[in-house]
Amino acid sequence: MSATQTTISPVDGSIYVERPYAAPAEIDAALNKAVSAQRNWARLSIAERAAFCSRFCDSLLSHTAEIALEIAWQMGRPVSQTPGEVRGCVERARFMIEHAAEGLADLDPGPKAGFKRYVKRVPLGVVFVIAPWNYPLLTAINTVIPAIMAGNAVVLKHAPQTPLAAERFAEAFAQAGLPEGVFQYLHLTPATAEALVHEPRIAHVAFTGSVAVGHKVSRAAADRFISVGLELGGKDPAYVRADADVAFAVENLVDGAFFNSGQSCCGIERIYVHEAVYEDFLARAVALTNQYRLGNPTDPATNLGPVVSVKAAGAIRAQIAEAIAEGAVPLIDTGKFPADEPGSPYIAPQILVNVTHQMRLMTEETFGPVVGIMKVGSDEAAVQLMNDSSYGLTAALFTRDLAAAEAIGAQIETGTVFLNRCDALDPALPWVGVKDSGRGHTLSIWGYEHLTRPQVFHLRLPSET
Repeated sequence: MSATQTTISPVDGSIYVERPYAAPAEIDAALNKAVSAQRNWARLSIAERAAFCSRFCDSLLSHTAEIALEIAWQMGRPVSQTPGEVRGCVERARFMIEHAAEGLADLDPGPKAGFKRYVKRVPLGVVFVIAPWNYPLLTAINTVIPAIMAGNAVVLKHAPQTPLAAERFAEAFAQAGLPEGVFQYLHLTPATAEALVHEPRIAHVAFTGSVAVGHKVSRAAADRFISVGLELGGKDPAYVRADADVAFAVENLVDGAFFNSGQSCCGIERIYVHEAVYEDFLARAVALTNQYRLGNPTDPATNLGPVVSVKAAGAIRAQIAEAIAEGAVPLIDTGKFPADEPGSPYIAPQILVNVTHQMRLMTEETFGPVVGIMKVGSDEAAVQLMNDSSYGLTAALFTRDLAAAEAIGAQIETGTVFLNRCDALDPALPWVGVKDSGRGHTLSIWGYEHLTRPQVFHLRLPSET
């Protein structure tokens, strides 16, 4: 393997970033620095840590325009949308900072005569974060800030497609005056990253990415008694009931399917629509999809950019072609999107009907701007189809009946149930997946559980001895 990491921009196929991979001596020095820095960092109060992290947020936000353009060039999301990731990243960070005292508070098991008893949440040590390219700031911040607020040190390995995200974090922490070694990043080969999971100086691994690599991370950590957080793939469903506001459902679900060119673990990839509103839903969805503007993501008029690479585009096109060969019917004329050309990372949005669960398009993660839509005759049929998946990250319901939504949601095998919205994340709620969508959870006050360990104090009072 080359000693250099190269980022090919999907915008025009040019080399956008080149970085040398970290050498063994550099990795060893970074880990030693992290271990040493973490001991001192853990001694600071939560309020002291919060001051550094708040300044980090201020610094990151002050560079919104530059970071937004970098994201567009690195992974292809339009500049009309990328500033929202910077703001969302800061929003999540600030929530975790502001609620750290609550998430890290001592636990009181209740009174016991003659004793003082409590449980402290203490940091794990050095947290190794492996972040993906599709939301390079948002996915990384889910662990980086709470890990640091909990008293850990962090070593970040970002995806080779978005290395500048890690460097932007480092710059913002440096401007915040964070003690050296508390946050570091390393550009690593896949083999070197896997080796770090075995490293005794690493106390926790947080990985966001594919199921296949998630299994590798899990296996690599299996011979060590460390915790692993896995946020993996999704094939997230939506169900539109007969009583839904169809126009509202279409507006949200089309956006949920095609935002970020469909490259979201919690994006909508399959939709089940009650037969009573099926035709109306399809007509509205096609009309709205045809309004997308596919093109260069650095153009402010563009609202649908390329997918991340030519290779990814080829896999998406192959899945669509396979489904059509098996009987699926495309509803979008891709000829209306001139940028969509064979061999290009620019892919027109597509809606497929006459789809079945015998097609990969409805069972395997596509990670592209395509959605399959099926007609159903009942809530029971919709639940059965939504659960017919190896994934379970989110599920979206569209109905005017809150009680029905709660009853249906209780039957769905998923981490999050949405009502009348989709493809969203609230930092006050834990982000969690079931089945092949992952293990553990991030964000909210409960997110601190996975970045600390309990230390029990069971103290007999001196007067009782």
